[in-house]
Amino acid sequence: MKKNLLSIVAMIMASSFVATIAAKPQAPDADITAAKALAERIIPDRSTAFEFRKLKSGKKAADCFSLSSENGKIIVAGNNANSMAMGLNHYIKKYCLTTISWYAGKTVTLPDTLPIVPSKETIEARTGTRFFLNYCTYGYTMPFWQWRDWERFIDWMALNGVNMPLAITGQEAVWYNVWRALGMTDEQVRSYFVGPSYLPWHRMANIDRWNGPLPKSWLDGQVELQKLILQRERELNMRPVLPGFAGHVPAELKDIFPDANIKYLGSWGGFDDKYRCHFLDPSEPLFAKIQKLFLEEQTRLFGTDHIYGVDPFNEVDPPSWEPDYLKRVAAQMYGTLTAVDKKAVWLQMTWMFYYDSKKWTAPRLEAFLSGVPKGRMLLLDYYCDYMELWPTTNCFHGQPYIWCYLGNFGGNTAMRANTKETLARLENTFANGGKNLAGVGSTLEGLDIQQAPFEEILSAAWNFTAKDYIEIAHSIADRHYGAPCQAARKAWEILYNDVYITHSHSAGTLQCFRGRFGETDSWYYHLDYNPRHLEEAWSWLIKAPEATTDAFIIDLVVVGRQVLGNRFLTDRIAFDEAVKNRDLASMRRYATEMKELIRDIDAICACHSHSRLDTWLATARNLGSTKAESDYYEHDARNIITTWGGKGQLNDYASRSWAGLNVGYYDHRWQLYFDEAFIAVEQGRDFDQKEYDSAVGEIEKEFVARLTDRKCCSNAASCGNSPHDIDILTLSRLLYAKYFPSK
Repeated sequence: MKKNLLSIVAMIMASSFVATIAAKPQAPDADITAAKALAERIIPDRSTAFEFRKLKSGKKAADCFSLSSENGKIIVAGNNANSMAMGLNHYIKKYCLTTISWYAGKTVTLPDTLPIVPSKETIEARTGTRFFLNYCTYGYTMPFWQWRDWERFIDWMALNGVNMPLAITGQEAVWYNVWRALGMTDEQVRSYFVGPSYLPWHRMANIDRWNGPLPKSWLDGQVELQKLILQRERELNMRPVLPGFAGHVPAELKDIFPDANIKYLGSWGGFDDKYRCHFLDPSEPLFAKIQKLFLEEQTRLFGTDHIYGVDPFNEVDPPSWEPDYLKRVAAQMYGTLTAVDKKAVWLQMTWMFYYDSKKWTAPRLEAFLSGVPKGRMLLLDYYCDYMELWPTTNCFHGQPYIWCYLGNFGGNTAMRANTKETLARLENTFANGGKNLAGVGSTLEGLDIQQAPFEEILSAAWNFTAKDYIEIAHSIADRHYGAPCQAARKAWEILYNDVYITHSHSAGTLQCFRGRFGETDSWYYHLDYNPRHLEEAWSWLIKAPEATTDAFIIDLVVVGRQVLGNRFLTDRIAFDEAVKNRDLASMRRYATEMKELIRDIDAICACHSHSRLDTWLATARNLGSTKAESDYYEHDARNIITTWGGKGQLNDYASRSWAGLNVGYYDHRWQLYFDEAFIAVEQGRDFDQKEYDSAVGEIEKEFVARLTDRKCCSNAASCGNSPHDIDILTLSRLLYAKYFPSK
């Protein structure tokens, strides 16, 4: 009896245990949790209308997502959080006709009733790797970003399928600890660094000490920011690219290690020798020591995903051009990586092969690439919208590569994108680019407000149904306007087919540059499209009924400022001709219109927060914890978008057609140009370019040094919308009627 009772008790306890196990809730899937959190950030009021599900896939299966409707909900399924994010964005773009901005603070508005998915869609990725960003983006766009800015941008990357972002924030704090451990003082290390906007070129071993020393608070704050960035990127199934050591060392190391083989790298950008960088030969034991110190400290702070950006000799000459030397350098650098991390993959820009193509001959390039085992170096074919390198390098001699669209230099604001041609190039690469084609990406130097070209390139990494250019143009127009709109569609047909046909290069609109009397053959004087096409596109945009979507406002800003910028170019050529002819009446007429054009461009730009100088400067100042720090950051921010190097190096490279720069900077330079021209004609002499350049240099220096706590930097920006306190569509119609009265 007792035995039976014990058996019964045991059975009850066992069954209770089983019931407990069965009732215990399962841990939520991390990918679903991450996708839900993204939806709650992007569309907080509508996120519950979406249900996220996990699709099972093998290790080598392509990323994929599906869309369907079920029980009144939109079902977004994916094999991981990144695919789910891509699926969510596909639904929002295709069915809700909505574009999600990459800028923080721009709300996403969806229809009151969410459209159903009539039949299930399943889309697979064409490539496992989707890369984004460039060292330079961190200087031209992101130097003063805080978590709010990064949070939206990371979400935007996930929504567009990016799964390999360059993630180089906070590395100076790692280097600070390394250099201090090797015997340098706090002041020496922080003075070795450059100002925040210039860190990309320090990281690429181009300049040291410029606009330094970096505040210690900057170093500490960037560590915490990087931790947040990496946590979120990894949650969204991204594999962030962290930096590795490429041989760039402080000059002070020569004193600490006098026997080490440390040499000057070549001069760069017209900077004085005191700003030149030093290179430690990888054969030195010290090289391996520094690599170990750096990677271990970086991993301690930030973890690792085993892929490292290592970029020696960017726009500078290596100590030797002998192929054997280049092969040895590559092999030794790679060896120092794998000595610390056996899973290490070296990510290498190929910009240097394009930039110094005459020096990087075929034997030298092959030697450098062959120094690393195949499959352990991942190359970025950097500028494929202009010059693909894979066809001329035997597909990089078998090393895996990522086909990249550059799309923007310096964050400049000219309308340049050869999207249709670039997509055709990409299709050819998918067909003929070899089995070592590893991915698709973009290496943009800076963000402008127009993001459509980048979204189209990233979409091409997925197996969507092929569309002709009319369908693509209409799709962009619909989601920018927020609904099908024939006028917007007509405008985008013209933009996509007839205007966006020029590859990116480092030039903005003419009013953003110093005057060069008689100059007509510089790149910013050449329009590869007929300006009348752009004027026609503008005329269609302003025929559209009023809309308040951010993307439509951007279209009006981008097109309007470019139309007027093209008009400025035409007037400038006519003005110079009038000077040559001593025609004072015509000179006055053209000078008056050019000054009006600058004011009107400023007014258009004031209608969007990210085409305003005050936004840029406020972002910089807000990073400071003291007035002195805020002043330091503002000076850095003013410098990079104007004089760049202080003595004319790269002057106007990062030019922006922004409210507050057009009026407040560019207008002063052009007034000086007009003044010199009138004086020359009245005195019966030639235009004195040297005198003008000297005088305009003083204006530029004064602007950079003009630090202010004011919220606004121009009258145009002060009203928060436009100087006329009217909406952008009304302003655009008024300006179109002003400059094209007969149309």
